[in-house]
Amino acid sequence: MAQTHFEAWHAMGRRWRHRGHEIFYREEGAGDAILLIHGFPTASWDWRPVWATLAARYRLVAPDMIGFGFSAKPKDYDYSILDQADLCEGLLASLGITQVHILAHDYGDTVAQELLARHNERERSGAAGLRLRSVCFLNGGLFPETHRARLVQKLLLTPLAPLLVRLMGERSFARSFCAIFGPATQPSPEALREFWQLVSRDGGLEVLPRLIRYMPERRQYRARWVGALQEAKIPLRVIDGAVDPVSGRHMVERYRELVPNPDTVLLENIGHYPQVEHPQGVLDAYLPFVAGIADGR
Repeated sequence: MAQTHFEAWHAMGRRWRHRGHEIFYREEGAGDAILLIHGFPTASWDWRPVWATLAARYRLVAPDMIGFGFSAKPKDYDYSILDQADLCEGLLASLGITQVHILAHDYGDTVAQELLARHNERERSGAAGLRLRSVCFLNGGLFPETHRARLVQKLLLTPLAPLLVRLMGERSFARSFCAIFGPATQPSPEALREFWQLVSRDGGLEVLPRLIRYMPERRQYRARWVGALQEAKIPLRVIDGAVDPVSGRHMVERYRELVPNPDTVLLENIGHYPQVEHPQGVLDAYLPFVAGIADGR
């Protein structure tokens, strides 16, 4: 029997170790490197709809961050955005990549903001380390004041989290997940099953209350992470599904208020997962952006 796309994605992955834990990642292509950073609560699989087109032009690296997807999900781990940024830097260093473009989504946007803050610090000080060439953000909570968390996310931060995790099943997950997609771009039953497998495998539900701590982290580090956007000297672009109830049009409006020379693209009628809901729209907005940088324009 032929492998499904989902099984093939897993089979073609590679392994690397971060702080003693196995990390799954995909790498493909040649040329300028792009680091693809996924969102919460899914994994690098989110990038499959745009993968082949990007890999034909660039060297892609896409990890499942610790606690997500096919990577290790230790139950007593101190998950944080800072640690996930360390993971990304370490993986790129192990591959000999010293400069990179970033394409990020959701939780990955916040990891990208931390990487951008570090890049800005190195540029000011002249210190050695990873250099970013550009950052492109898909729907994510770039500003804690515009992040409209879903009820399930809020409950995961409360003492009710253990009960919520025990009660969570594939049907309730699907219902909650579909609510952040556009009305006309709902995920198929097959896609929902694959997303559920990523979230629930290897005890993944049990670590959700630890992973969700990124929401208070966004408030704690707001000055650093918003400042990273405001101080950036490299090209930035936002590509955003406009009807996303979590980080849609309202987030882009705030971005335009706070970030100098804002470069934003709104995808009308698209929700929280634009790379899944409208991959061609994302490619049409992203490829000219990154190609212009690669060509020195």
